[in-house]
Amino acid sequence: MIRVQTPGAEFARRGFADPDGAARIWAGFASDGGPAPLELDRFADLGDRLRALQTLDRIRDASPARFAALCADRRWCDAVLRVAGASSVLAGALAGDGALVDHLGVAVEPRDHAGWEAFFAERVPVEDGEAHVDADALRLANRAAIAEIAARDLAAPEPEGVVEEVVAELTHVADHVLRASLALARAEVPDWRDVRLAVIAFGKAGAGELNYLSDVDVMYLAEPADGVSVERAVTVATRLAAAQARICSAHTRAGTIWSIDAGLRPEGHAGPLVRTLASYRAYYGQWAKNWEFQALLKARPAAGDPELGARFVAMVEPMVWAAGGRDGFVPEMRAMRERVISLIPAGERERDIKLAAGGLRDTEFSVQLLQLVHGRGDDRIRSRGTLDALAELTANGYIGRGDGAQLAEHYRFQRALEHRVQLQHLRRTHLVPESRDQLAAIARTLRRSVEDLDERWHSSLRDVRRLRQRIFFSPILDVVTH
Repeated sequence: MIRVQTPGAEFARRGFADPDGAARIWAGFASDGGPAPLELDRFADLGDRLRALQTLDRIRDASPARFAALCADRRWCDAVLRVAGASSVLAGALAGDGALVDHLGVAVEPRDHAGWEAFFAERVPVEDGEAHVDADALRLANRAAIAEIAARDLAAPEPEGVVEEVVAELTHVADHVLRASLALARAEVPDWRDVRLAVIAFGKAGAGELNYLSDVDVMYLAEPADGVSVERAVTVATRLAAAQARICSAHTRAGTIWSIDAGLRPEGHAGPLVRTLASYRAYYGQWAKNWEFQALLKARPAAGDPELGARFVAMVEPMVWAAGGRDGFVPEMRAMRERVISLIPAGERERDIKLAAGGLRDTEFSVQLLQLVHGRGDDRIRSRGTLDALAELTANGYIGRGDGAQLAEHYRFQRALEHRVQLQHLRRTHLVPESRDQLAAIARTLRRSVEDLDERWHSSLRDVRRLRQRIFFSPILDVVTH
């Protein structure tokens, strides 16, 4: 019996979902009788191969000329395919937005802070402190920025090796989104000149190590302009802060932008959204808890009045570095971490990249604990970023070289994994997928097999747990803090 090969057999062999549908699309590319304009091998390491192919087909339907130019430029075409294969949301955007497709054809080199400033200034022009464009212009700019960074990230031969570059670029983007959204908010609040307003970044935003989908933790600091009362200044500043938060949280056809979270402020969501420098000084000097000084470790001015923001950081810095000597500091930090682990649902304890025992938070907490205990008398270990601080702790003898190298290696891997998980649907998630197909798609974008990825993930958890126990319960911590 002669077995007739179906048109989709080759696509099935290459791991395409719906191989017959993929074969029909491919045949359409060569409908003029010539060969297909690109090779099937180009799809081998893509996350979702079928989605990438479908995206290319939709680009072809929208503009045959753009499709032809895209297929003729290997670097450009590969960038589009990688992004579409890694992210369902960005695939949809590429299929419906020719300008976004074109952008990936010209975006090549990583941008520094000034480079991203120019990028946003072109798309959201600010004149005399205000931006008079539709907020969707900012959402489209943000989407183009995320797609551009993802294209570079996904093209890296060693994904873990570009983690620091990726998180730095994402933080630059978030900074300029904060600045542009504040300019949009000023256009809605005519008396904004009555107040000097500084936006202080915390958490991953403050540390310069944002994810693709992170909340941007902020606090708002206000001081009156000349001749304006404090009460008036705080009222206007609160309107500005609320407008900025609304602009950033809105979801339209143009997508979303970074979500602002002011929950780390004094008294949390129950406290005032905006405070003066004197109010912050009083709070942190009298009522702040130990964990709040841990959060302040990463504080930096991100938008608004830079001089005012710098005054805030200079004011709280001595308090931060004195916190490690407060009564019960180390036991409280240990207990807080254990409590977070205990609250993870049972089914997620081995899947939560961020919070699981051995996950990202263990490395971050370990580094911050050592910084706050030993940094009181050693200003060489005070960097905001986790990997920078870990390198400083290792170089100065607070962590053994082997342990430091292991923690850094596992942290980079876990961050790369978290990025791929978030890119899949541009969701703020930290869970390793249970679906084997989704896991396989992620593994391909990390240049790994499913089995290798699974083993690497679980070995990183085991190693980080062990190292965290060694650091958290080192007798020297108790000695130093007494």
